[in-house]
Amino acid sequence: MYIYDLSRNIAESEPYEGDPQTEIEFIRKLEDGDIYNLSKFSMCSHTGTHIDAPFHYDEDGEKIGDIRLSTFYGKCSVISFNDYITGEDMEKILPFCKRRILFHGEGNAYLMSSAAQVIADSKVMLVGTDANSIATPFEEDRTHSILARSGICVIENLNLEDIKDGHDYTLCAFPIRLDECEAAPCRAILLEQEKGF
Repeated sequence: MYIYDLSRNIAESEPYEGDPQTEIEFIRKLEDGDIYNLSKFSMCSHTGTHIDAPFHYDEDGEKIGDIRLSTFYGKCSVISFNDYITGEDMEKILPFCKRRILFHGEGNAYLMSSAAQVIADSKVMLVGTDANSIATPFEEDRTHSILARSGICVIENLNLEDIKDGHDYTLCAFPIRLDECEAAPCRAILLEQEKGF
């Protein structure tokens, strides 16, 4: 079985504009004579590869701790689309997709609100992108809100550099357990069964 790591290093990930910077500090160091290494960190829940729960844009939406874990594990489609994805585009793509869809666009795959509405009206449970946001800059709130009100989870800031379309993938992207939060970092991986023996 092939295992592909889709996660970005949090320490090297630029936070979304306006979000706090990630800080990592060692408070005990072996090299300083301490008997162990010990670190602490501070970060925004939306830094690096992370899950947006519906609560991010819907006051009544599920928080991280409310979401069924099966949402983050299962068959997945990877679609290359280096542009703004419209509702018309989504209607053409959707019949060929699994219930989890990752958009691969070298950091430029964004859903317009019309595409979000098509997804919201479908059986899709999770969408992801290698961009820092699932939404276009000019429809950030509207796209997120449509997905959130439909209970659809979002993975942002994926690393899909070596991932090809059309393969039979299984996604495994469990968020860390921050039950009351609207988002949480995750270690996202794709599993692909080897062909033949």
